[in-house]
Amino acid sequence: MTVYFIGAGPGDPELLTLKAARLIGECSVCLYAGSLVPEQVVAGAPEGALVMDTAPMTLDETHDQIRQAHEKGQDVARVHSGDPSLYGAIAEQIRRLKADDIDYEIIPGVPAYTAAAAALGQELTIPEVAQSIVLTRMSMKSTSMPAGETLENFARSGTTLAIHLGIRALREIERQLTPFYGADCPLAVIYRVGWPDQQIIRGTLSDIHAKVREAKITRTALILVGPALADSHGFPDSALYDAAKPHVLRPRLKNTLKKT
Repeated sequence: MTVYFIGAGPGDPELLTLKAARLIGECSVCLYAGSLVPEQVVAGAPEGALVMDTAPMTLDETHDQIRQAHEKGQDVARVHSGDPSLYGAIAEQIRRLKADDIDYEIIPGVPAYTAAAAALGQELTIPEVAQSIVLTRMSMKSTSMPAGETLENFARSGTTLAIHLGIRALREIERQLTPFYGADCPLAVIYRVGWPDQQIIRGTLSDIHAKVREAKITRTALILVGPALADSHGFPDSALYDAAKPHVLRPRLKNTLKKT
């Protein structure tokens, strides 16, 4: 018996990996986080499977279901939104599985920030503008952040920030980031990315709060901020395809340039 932690992606059932879809269709027990995972994602569970929405359940209650499946020799699809490695709350589940000597495997999924970038239709790492992405969150009512993991510290890099659980803290985000990015720094709020009611709100650090308030968005949104989100840049082309910069898979071609 194995517990499969399955990354369901941000919401679009078609963003499931082939392996994730196969395992959901094979497991006798399917436990999914219904607040963030659409029912369509687990619609492929086999006939007669136990399919449970764990949103109203405690950690002990979900683990009890896993132990019952273990006693029956039934595989479990533990379906999480996005990718389980990022804010998946699987570490405490794995601790219990190890204590009970229950096998598990992690199946990666599409993280929300990559789906958000796709929805925006742009790259988040622009040559000489931003070459890193910081994935972070606001603490709010969640677990407090470790010392040193502050927006101010991350903002000093000037790179792209992907901020989770921050939609109700836009004023605080503006206050902390403006000294580093400037009031006109582009920002995008992507609400329920991959869902049928997905919304994208673009703005700047100085005006995004009013736009989000007008749209009445209060939860389930990702915030992307940084100069890479600007509509256009005078950035150079990547060296990846530069004919003047050969690499092992593309040796320099001789006599390709005409003499003038």
